[in-house]
Formats: sequence, C-alpha cells, structure tokens
Amino acid sequence: MHVLGVWAGRFSVVRRHFSKGVLTIAIVVLVLGVAITWGVYSLLKRATPLAQGAHCKIATPQGDLEMDVDQAVVAATIAAVAERRRLPERAVVIAYATGIQESKLLNIPFGDRDSVGVFQQRPSMGWGTQKQLLDVVYSTDKFFEGLVKVKNYQRIPLHIAAQEVQRSADGSLYAQHENDAKIMAAAFTGRVPAALQCWTPPPKDESKVKKPRVEAASRELRRALGDTPVSGDKITASSTRRGWLVAAWSVAHARDYGLRGVRYDGRAWAADAGFEGWQEDDGATTRHVILNRPAPAA
Repeated sequence: MHVLGVWAGRFSVVRRHFSKGVLTIAIVVLVLGVAITWGVYSLLKRATPLAQGAHCKIATPQGDLEMDVDQAVVAATIAAVAERRRLPERAVVIAYATGIQESKLLNIPFGDRDSVGVFQQRPSMGWGTQKQLLDVVYSTDKFFEGLVKVKNYQRIPLHIAAQEVQRSADGSLYAQHENDAKIMAAAFTGRVPAALQCWTPPPKDESKVKKPRVEAASRELRRALGDTPVSGDKITASSTRRGWLVAAWSVAHARDYGLRGVRYDGRAWAADAGFEGWQEDDGATTRHVILNRPAPAA
C-alpha cells in the first residue's frame, strides 16, 4: 500500500506537471492564434481599401455612404458654392439628389441630346455653353440660380423643388436619393466634423507621384467658396463648421492636387493612410485648415 501510495503520489505529480505543460502550450497557441488572426485582420483591413482603388467613405449619425473620389470632388464643390451663396443645407441636399439622378454625381461630357455635366444642363436651353456647363462651379451656380427662384423650396418636397429647376421627364425620380443626399450634405457642409475620408493607392512608379500643388488647390477652393484668407498652406476658418467644409473639400481634392495631408480642429488626415480616417492631432487648431502638412509623428 505504501509503495502503491508512493507511485500514486509520483503519478499525481507527473500528471500535475503534464497538466501545467499542456495548459502553458495551450495558452501560447491561443496567444499566437490571436496575434496571427489580428495580424491577418489588420493586413486585410489595410489591403481592402487599396484593392478598391481610389475611394471615399462618409460616416455620419444619419448613416454611412461610400463614393468615388470623382463624386466626392463634385460634392465638395457644390457645398462650397452653396456656402459662397449663403444657401441653407437644404439647398445642398436638393442639388445632391438632383446630381445623383442626372449623372450619378459625375461631371460627364455627354447625356440626352446636348445635355452635359453634373446636372445634365443643355446649352440649347440657355444654361450656358458646353464648356461652361462642364465647369462644376459654373453649373452649380446656374442650378442654384434656378433653385432660389422656386417659392418655398426649403419646405416643399425635394422632388418638386428639383423638378421646378430641371424640368425633366419624370421629376419624381429625384425623391429616391434624398436620404443619401442628406448624409452627404452633413459631411460636405461641415456640419458633421471629420465625416469624410478618402484614399488613393500610391502609383507603383514613384516618379509618377504627384507633386503637391497647394497654391493651385487654394485658388480652386476660393473660386468655389469665395474670398477666403489664405497664407501659404493655411486657410483661415471663420467658423468651425466652415473650417470642416474646407477640410472636407481638401480631402476630396487631395488626389488631384497631390496634398499629403489635412489638419484641423484637433484632427489630422494623411493621404498615405487615408482609409484610416481622421486621427487625433493636438497641434491642429480651429483657426486654420492646414494643407499638405501631415501631423507630426507621435
């Protein structure tokens, strides 16, 4: 019995050691599994946006929306023109819904008969020349000129207001885009901060990387937005909402002007990691939107 007891004790010790060893191995395997899974997830998270190509995403309390960079450029321009004309957000919503229906919010050089541009306006109907109508600033101004003449356009149903301007074959079709238009307007008018993020995969050939054209970007912004104080890479923001409008415009146009980053109101967006969205930046104030200057490394 004693011998048996001794062997039983030894077996018990071995079993305890064996159990601890198995447990240790299991924990190591589990930790490695989690690490590998997280690594794969992180890699896929970074790779998926790049695989999509140039792309933008809007995230607001009203909902999320994805769009092409070309669409974001048009949307940002429309919001800037509305701001210059001191129009309410409802006007921007109507313009977006109209543009989505007419051209998928793209500045296209073709359409039904002689229609062209975002709003598919026709030179033969007195909207302007084809060249003018393919200038989004000009075509948006013409759309808003018509919209403000519509009585109670802010209160009547969206599709009725849009149809009064467009005189299309079926004005009821504008209504289906109202929800998306509201999400976009919240982001591009600056009412919802840091709502827009865009990314463009870098070219494989480094020689094809666009050089930053900050002055050209500032000129184009001012053409749409109107007189805005600019000093180098700093654009003065007269209000926080207007500052976020400028920031959204800058993110949308970053691809075309080679902007490396945008900083404003405690946040920073970097072009080379645009899909990660806006990050904290203690050095960014509400006084200026800073272009082409990524936040300092942490």
